[in-house]
Amino acid sequence: MTGAVVSAEQRRARWILVVIAGIPLSMMLAATALWWAVEEGHVDIVGSVGTANHGELINPPRNVTGTVFQHEGGADTVWKDLPAKWRLLVVLRGDVCDNVCQDQLYQTRQIHVALGKEFNRVGRVMLGDVRTGSVAVSGSDAESQTQKGLLDWLAHQHVGVISLTLSPAELAALLPEAVDQPRQWYVVDPAGWIMMRISDELYYKDVISDLRFLLKHSGG
Repeated sequence: MTGAVVSAEQRRARWILVVIAGIPLSMMLAATALWWAVEEGHVDIVGSVGTANHGELINPPRNVTGTVFQHEGGADTVWKDLPAKWRLLVVLRGDVCDNVCQDQLYQTRQIHVALGKEFNRVGRVMLGDVRTGSVAVSGSDAESQTQKGLLDWLAHQHVGVISLTLSPAELAALLPEAVDQPRQWYVVDPAGWIMMRISDELYYKDVISDLRFLLKHSGG
């Protein structure tokens, strides 16, 4: 009798160990399935989880993974070749990064830094319709009105920003809001979906709250 009881307890203990060992594997499989569903567009994280709605959701989201951009020196690149991160996307139309452009870059830099431990899960991109090497930065000093090249200025003032280019027609088709309303920027998820647009007039702490919410519920 005692032997039967011991045997039953051993089987129960083994079964508990199997269940415990299977939990991490199950979580990995579930995360993989969720990532595939998001990347294929079957699951909308923002729409499913919701946000505080400080930013305006892009409905339906637009995918940029297959779009061919020109990257800084003019080489063709696609979005999916970039490291998979959430991206803060600043749009520049024309060949001068003016005060609006500079303010957006400053704002997104401060928001990025304020994310703290989540900093490395987010990156910044500037998307323009003129090759970056031909874009000037207007000086903020009204007396000197100095101008610098955008690439050099980004390298000194906004380290880590990736600069991409599309033709004016392609940019207008991808982000039509930016044509008439330049005072806004965008949030793109790690799978390449443009999820949200952020008005320059939004309080920066509200934007940080939205981003932290998205980061918290997207895992990884």
